[in-house]
Amino acid sequence: MCGIVGYIGKRDAYPIIIKGLQRLEYRGYDSAGVALYNDNEIHLCKTKGKVSDLKEKAKTDISTEGKLGIGHTRWATHGVPNDVNSHPHYSNSGDLVIIHNGIIENYESIKKELKNRGYTFKSDTDTEVLVNLIEDVQKNEDVKLGKAVQIALNQTVGAYAIAVFSRKKPKEIIVARLGSPLAIGVGEDEYFIASDASPFIEYTSNAIYLEDGEMAVVRTHKPLKILKIKDDSLVAPYIQELQLNLEQIEKGGYEHFMLKEIFEQPQAIKDTFRGRMLEKEGMIKMAGMDEHMNKFLNAKRIVIVACGTSWHAGLVAEYIFEELVRLPVEVEYASEFRYRNPVLEKDDVVIAISQSGETADTMAAMKLAKENGAFVFGVCNVVGSSISREADAGAYTHAGPEIGVASTKAFTTQITVLTLIALKMAYEKGKISKSDFHMHLQELDRIPEKVEKALKYNDHIEKVADKFKDAPNFLYLGRGFNFPVALEGALKLKEISYIHAEGYPAAEMKHGPIALIDEQMPVLVIATRKGHYEKIISNIQEIKSRKGKIIAVVTEGDEQVKDLADYVIEVPETMDSMSPLLTTIPLQLLSYHIAVLLGKNVDQPRNLAKAVTVE
Repeated sequence: MCGIVGYIGKRDAYPIIIKGLQRLEYRGYDSAGVALYNDNEIHLCKTKGKVSDLKEKAKTDISTEGKLGIGHTRWATHGVPNDVNSHPHYSNSGDLVIIHNGIIENYESIKKELKNRGYTFKSDTDTEVLVNLIEDVQKNEDVKLGKAVQIALNQTVGAYAIAVFSRKKPKEIIVARLGSPLAIGVGEDEYFIASDASPFIEYTSNAIYLEDGEMAVVRTHKPLKILKIKDDSLVAPYIQELQLNLEQIEKGGYEHFMLKEIFEQPQAIKDTFRGRMLEKEGMIKMAGMDEHMNKFLNAKRIVIVACGTSWHAGLVAEYIFEELVRLPVEVEYASEFRYRNPVLEKDDVVIAISQSGETADTMAAMKLAKENGAFVFGVCNVVGSSISREADAGAYTHAGPEIGVASTKAFTTQITVLTLIALKMAYEKGKISKSDFHMHLQELDRIPEKVEKALKYNDHIEKVADKFKDAPNFLYLGRGFNFPVALEGALKLKEISYIHAEGYPAAEMKHGPIALIDEQMPVLVIATRKGHYEKIISNIQEIKSRKGKIIAVVTEGDEQVKDLADYVIEVPETMDSMSPLLTTIPLQLLSYHIAVLLGKNVDQPRNLAKAVTVE
C-alpha cells in the first residue's frame, strides 16, 4: 500500500519523482524518500512524514541533479514509520538501491541466512532484506542485475512491486511485480515507473501494465525487455493508451479531493450508465454480461466478495438482486472468504468489487473462486487493473480517479453498475415486466439530477456538523436498502474524523445498542418514505423517549419525522431500491464537514491508504 515512482531518460528526474509522489500520497503518507543518480554517485534522501517534508529536507541534504531516480511514499508494514525504515534502501555495498510496495513473508528466514553470511541491517524492513538478497545473488552467481533480481524473487514469498538500480548501471532500472500494481509510462527515449499512471499522465499517454509474475529491464540505450520471473520467458510489451487526463487528478478549486469527488457524483453516475442504459430503446447493453449471458441466466446463486466501502455496496446489491432477480445472494468479506473453505459451485456467479482493482484480499478471493470453477465478474474503477485482467468478465464504473482515501463516488458508481446488472438479469429472466423494467430505467436516468439536488443541502449539513463535531460517539440506523448506507455512513465518520460510530439495522437497536442512548448520543436515522417508514417512525420514538439527539435523513416534504427529529436533512423521492444513491450523499457531507471542523486531514486520514495491496 505504498506508492513508487521512477524515471529514466533525458529530463531531470527529481521534479518528476516529487510531483509523482505527491500524486501517489493517497497510497501511503507516513514517510517518503528519493534516490537520484547523476552518473557519479547516488544521492539519497528520506524522512518520516509527508512528501512535503521530503522536499524540505532535500533542499539542504542532497544534490537533486540526475536523469535517473526512484522515489517512494510509504504506508508502514514492517517497521515503524521513521527515517531509517523509510525507502529507498541501500544494499550493504551501497551499489544497489531499491523501493518496494508489498510484503516479503519469508523475510525473517532470508535475513537470518544473510546475517550468517556477514550482512548487516540498519532498518526493520523486509525491503532491506530483499535488496541484500539481490546483491548476494549477483555476487555469488556472477550475473547481471536483471538476472539477480529474477533469481532473488524466485526465492521470496509474498507480494511486491519493486524498482531497483545499480550505480554500476546508470542507464537501467529493473522493475517487477507480484500482487502489487506497476505501470511503465513509455515516452520518447524515456520511461516512467509508478504504482499507477497518475504520476506520468502529463508526459505520456502510453503505458504498459505489468502482469503478475512479470519483470522488466527498463533502459534508454536498448529496447525495454519484459520477461516472466518464474521461467525467464520473454513477453511482448503491450502498450495501451491511458483513459486519464491531468484535470481529473487535480482539485479543481475544491479545498479537498474528497469534497470534489462528492460533488462529482452526478456526473460519475451518469458516466457509469452512459452507453449501457439505453432508456429510449428500453434496453441495457453491457458487453461483459452480453458475452456471458448464459452464466447469469443459469446462475443458482450470486456471491459478492469485497472489502470496506465496496462490501457495503455489495450489501446494497444483495437487497437489489433478491428483490428484482429473486436469486439468493451472499455478500462475503473477501479477507474472510479466502481463508475459509467456502462452498462454491460451477453455476455460481461471483462478483468481485474493488475501486482500485488491486485489493489483495479480493484478488485472492477471485482466484479461489476460479479454482473452484465459478464464473467471476469484476466490478472496478481502474482500467487495466489486476482485477479487470483476472476476472472472466467485468464492468468498469467510470467514476474517474478517486484520490481521497475515503471512498465516495466509488460507492455510488458501484451501486449503479450493480443495479444495471440486476435489472438486466431480472428482465432477461422474466422476473419483472417490460413496464416495470422501463420504469426502473427512467428513474435511474433521473438519479444524477436528484443527486445534484441532494448536494444543494451542503450548507445546511455543515451547520448540523458544527452542532455535533465534539460528539465522542454516533449511531447510524437504517432499514432495508438503507441499512448498508447506515454502515457506510458510520465508516465514513470513523475514517476521516476518528469519531467512534456504528451502523445498525434500526430494529436491532433495541437488542443492545439502545443501552447507549442518552442526551449525549447523536443518532442519525435514514427515514425515507419508501420502505418500512412506519417502523422507522417507531424506532425514532424509542430514541426520542430516551433523550437521544436525532438527525434524520428524510424524503423532501416529510412532516411526520420532522416533528420528531432535532435536525432534518432532505433528499428527493425515488424508488426504494435506488434510495441508497441519494441517502448516502448527506452522510458523506456530514462526515466531511465534521472532519474539517475538527482540523483533520480529510484526504489522508491517519493509518489508512487508498489501495490495500497487502493482507
